[in-house]
Amino acid sequence: MASRMWRLGGVLFATSLVAAGAVVFVKYRTFINPPAVTTGAVFVAPVSQAVYGTGTVEPERWAKVIPLQRRRLIEICRCEGSAVRAGQILAKQDDAEERSALQELEIKREQLDRDVRRARDNRKKNDISAAELEQRESQFDQSASQIAAQKSRLEGLVLRAPLDGMVLRHDGEVGEIVGPTDVLFWVGSPSPKQVIAEINEEEITKIAIGQKAYLRTEAFSGQQLHAVVSQITPKGDPMRQTFRTYLRLPDDSPLRIGMTVEVNIVYREKPSATLIPAEAVVANAVQVVRDGKIERVPVTVGIRGTRNVEVTGSMARGDIVLTPGRTDLAEGSWVKAGKPVNEAAIAALETPAAREPAGNAKATPDSPAGPVQRTQTVDPKDAEISAAISAHIDSVVTDARKNLYKF
Repeated sequence: MASRMWRLGGVLFATSLVAAGAVVFVKYRTFINPPAVTTGAVFVAPVSQAVYGTGTVEPERWAKVIPLQRRRLIEICRCEGSAVRAGQILAKQDDAEERSALQELEIKREQLDRDVRRARDNRKKNDISAAELEQRESQFDQSASQIAAQKSRLEGLVLRAPLDGMVLRHDGEVGEIVGPTDVLFWVGSPSPKQVIAEINEEEITKIAIGQKAYLRTEAFSGQQLHAVVSQITPKGDPMRQTFRTYLRLPDDSPLRIGMTVEVNIVYREKPSATLIPAEAVVANAVQVVRDGKIERVPVTVGIRGTRNVEVTGSMARGDIVLTPGRTDLAEGSWVKAGKPVNEAAIAALETPAAREPAGNAKATPDSPAGPVQRTQTVDPKDAEISAAISAHIDSVVTDARKNLYKF
């Protein structure tokens, strides 16, 4: 019995030694040859959160010139780009029919005038009644109203400048038949200019007068383009589910009237924020590599970008985090950290040129937070926004997709 107990104890002891040896072997192997992991570096940069929209450059004060009647053009000025005064004739439509009708009315009025004078003389002689005289006078007055209405129709065939300004554009040629659906002239002041943008109704509550906006257009892809929100339409478009927003352009803006632009209106910004790759955050925590081992650090996520997110927690600039996060690696695990995948992008961001606004830049794989950073001088008043939409937030991308699907 005793020998049997000894054998059982020996087996258990041997099993324990094997298990312990296995654990030691795994630990030793993990220490000597830890698993390789992909990492990213914690960095500090300015971030901005914005609302995306699309817009068109228009003058602040302008008007369309549209024919009131459908007639053939018989005269049109070659005044595109020229200054005009209010009331200046821009074009004329065929008015032969109206002039003929006016001539007939004037002849009829002359006859009625003679009839009225004759009736008054007869009334003095009591040859006609007062009622008959009153009827003829009424016919005469009615003819005057008809002539005035016909002259108004004739005047409607003459297209005049509605205000002082410049003929920004004109369409139509002599001989064409044009009507109320055709815009022949755009007349207005070439400056100041504004951008009229359409903003999705889900985002319009974030927009306020005075907010900065960064614009982008392929025509000026290498320039910084700025604007300021000046007005928001009180009523939205229920069909397109958008609100019209007006953005005032600076006097030196190179944008031309009629150009289309992409708009990023900044409603939240931070001159300095701690950023990490978005994939590093798992369950409100990140895995920081310290002394070769994983340490789980709880974080609070702030502004979210397509590539990076703002976080607050026990981390400092230069810390190395796992990206993407590894749920299969427990805290305290030894790992072999590779070169941070965002190292080159961070180096580019921290150059002086990269700290300038770049809201007119599209996102590229090399940019740390969305838009590519462009090298050029900017006004110091815009220095607090280092890269226009430097953290290219999810709402910008989402709204851009919505606009594509809608239109």
